[in-house]
Amino acid sequence: MSKFWSPFVKDLVPYVPGEQPKLSKLVKLNTNENPYGPSPKAIAAMREELNDDLRLYPDPNGDRLKQAVADFYGVKTAQVFVGNGSDEVLAHAFHGLFQHGKPLLFPDISYSFYPVYCGLYGIQAEPLALDEQFQIRVDDYARPNGGIIFPNPNAPTGCLLALEAIEHLLQANPDTVVLVDEAYIDFGGVSAIGLVDKYPNLLVTQTLSKSRSLAGLRVGLAVGHVDLIEALERIKNSFNSYPLDRIAIAGAAAAFEDRAYFEQSCAAVIDSREQVTAGLQALGFEVLPSAANFIFARHPQHDAAGIAAALREQGVIVRHFKQARIAQFLRISIGSPEQNQALLDALAAR
Repeated sequence: MSKFWSPFVKDLVPYVPGEQPKLSKLVKLNTNENPYGPSPKAIAAMREELNDDLRLYPDPNGDRLKQAVADFYGVKTAQVFVGNGSDEVLAHAFHGLFQHGKPLLFPDISYSFYPVYCGLYGIQAEPLALDEQFQIRVDDYARPNGGIIFPNPNAPTGCLLALEAIEHLLQANPDTVVLVDEAYIDFGGVSAIGLVDKYPNLLVTQTLSKSRSLAGLRVGLAVGHVDLIEALERIKNSFNSYPLDRIAIAGAAAAFEDRAYFEQSCAAVIDSREQVTAGLQALGFEVLPSAANFIFARHPQHDAAGIAAALREQGVIVRHFKQARIAQFLRISIGSPEQNQALLDALAAR
């Protein structure tokens, strides 16, 4: 702690990202990265931007990317916001939409950045317990609040909330923003973006890090009513008016335009997820139903921390959370077929 810090800094509990090991030849299944590369069209578009125009500022509005997103989802460009990764988009939402002096509701087992942002922006957090099957109990959210946020599919569980349940939640909370964080929606769910014209309090965020294999590019987006988007634009333009560079805008737009590659990549991950699930179950693991590019599993006879440590000794890294309710679970990203088999082989050899 330093005397130069602002007073609130000492009380912040920062988010801890998944480990990015520097060692080579590791089977890295701990950060939910896509095992397949980005669209070749996205790579080509980014290469085209490597020219003398890099001396110029990028489009502060990211209009090319907004148009690609709007075309993909059948919405207006005024309903689209883009930013430097979905975490930045979420930060702007916390800052601009959730500071109402009332608690923000979210699941007790969820994306661990939510309580971090509550601390950063002075928002009261009110986690609500998932049920025994790790599902969101929608009726629990029919209480006074300053907003609601949850991932769908949830993280780290991978469980999906049906659109009908999301509508029920929206109808029960017409006076506050409901933010659906869809980082993993393309691996088994239906986006709530189709509901934004019906519910002006709905904001949907997404990332290009997962289903479009661009985690290294840092691009996120939000879709919602124009009034919600305007709030995000006001925050953005008061913080960093150029969040996306020329290369990011070009690559992200091309990734949205290449629908065929996107669908092929997602289908491959989904197929692998089912194979890994079956393989783990054959080894005695209990696996939660997942609609994400990872699975959440536990073994009734073996300690999760011990399994993770043993896997690491064999060059396989998975994510272990220490939170009480999930301390015996491992979150395992879906890798390439070769990585997935290495995981199963390592588990079988224990």
